[in-house]
Amino acid sequence: MGYGAERRFFRGFLIATSVATALAGAACGFPVGPFQARASDTWMRSYTLSKTGEVSISNVNGRVEVEGVDGSTVEINAERIARGASEQLASDLLKRVSIVDHATPDSVSIETQRVEGILIGASFEVRYHVKVPRTANVRAVTVNGGVDAKSVDGRLIARTTNGGIVGTAIAGGVEARVVNGGIKIQLASVGKDDVVMTTVNGGVHLALPETAKATVSANWVNGGMKMSGLKFEVRDESRRHFEGLLNGGGTPISLNTVNGGIRIASGGDDVGQEQTDGAPSQKLSE
Repeated sequence: MGYGAERRFFRGFLIATSVATALAGAACGFPVGPFQARASDTWMRSYTLSKTGEVSISNVNGRVEVEGVDGSTVEINAERIARGASEQLASDLLKRVSIVDHATPDSVSIETQRVEGILIGASFEVRYHVKVPRTANVRAVTVNGGVDAKSVDGRLIARTTNGGIVGTAIAGGVEARVVNGGIKIQLASVGKDDVVMTTVNGGVHLALPETAKATVSANWVNGGMKMSGLKFEVRDESRRHFEGLLNGGGTPISLNTVNGGIRIASGGDDVGQEQTDGAPSQKLSE
């Protein structure tokens, strides 16, 4: 790995580790333990958003699912779930799970508020199902849970501490960061905005069109790299680093992991599965 690439990679690693440490320090608001009694309700809102507006979802515990659709309406469906050692504890906790929203013609912001204190005998989560205008920019953040996005043409920013990130039919720029979990992104097209996929503990899988023009840089510590269905002009290659040009180069794509492998495949492949159609697959040294 060249000095510049190594410095950039480990700077990202240190940032991710610092975030994880900071979140762990805020554990006074985290739920603990499995419980039998359950209470739930649904929080629903809709908003009108400009074509290039931004939708931001910030969660604490639970998945965030986002789908790009035609039109100018943002639809939020949030299932609040509280669990407790008794029905009364679950019901009381549910009342404390608060969601706040703020909306303008160009932005919609939704945030799950933290429940203060150590939760003994109870836990909670919020599961977001969100529909946004296809061209909107999306920011989806959760602490304990995954992020799943599909058919987003605007820029996608997805972050989670404990959970994975999956993106399907993504056509804009991507910033996906995870501490504990994998990242799988399938790009329908590659535009001018960069693509960054970084995890500490997990694999990084990327599928992109064979005709895409991209400059790819990949870095890993414990793991290897595989490529299938794409032809790169190799610029730099070592035991823990790869840099290559796809179709002469273009949009910057950065793939990074500490503990996990990296796979790059053509857009028609399932990035979560090994190649089985007989197409050649290249494996870099681990």
